[in-house]
Amino acid sequence: MRNKSYETCQEIRGDFFEYSIGEFSKLTNLGIHTLRYYEHENLITLNRNSSNRRCYSDKDLAWIEFIKRLKDTGMPIKEIQHYARLRAEGDLTFNERMEMLTVHRESLNEQIKVLQEHMAKLDGKIDFYRHKIERTSPK
Repeated sequence: MRNKSYETCQEIRGDFFEYSIGEFSKLTNLGIHTLRYYEHENLITLNRNSSNRRCYSDKDLAWIEFIKRLKDTGMPIKEIQHYARLRAEGDLTFNERMEMLTVHRESLNEQIKVLQEHMAKLDGKIDFYRHKIERTSPK
């Protein structure tokens, strides 16, 4: 059951803002301080209820998950901020956002290629030791 102070979240632009910062923190596995930092860095734009409390929606949840994915895949915070600004500007920035993601994907593909090469070398070394151990083990 929700605390009454959070029941005053309102409908804005057709979105019902139903999560307090504490609830949203739990849903996203991000600390409250991290959410406030994201707000300060303009990564997220949030709405407030009539009591001036932060209110988050399911759209905010999807956006935070995407931000986390960009971070997890190594996109620098400055690029994420730029992407967030473009997103806030609306549909006219689709081309630029797609280009940013395409470049990021290319970077990820290069990283994956390098990691696969490292994995192949490690597999080779593991095979080397496996054969050495099999030849020297008493039967």
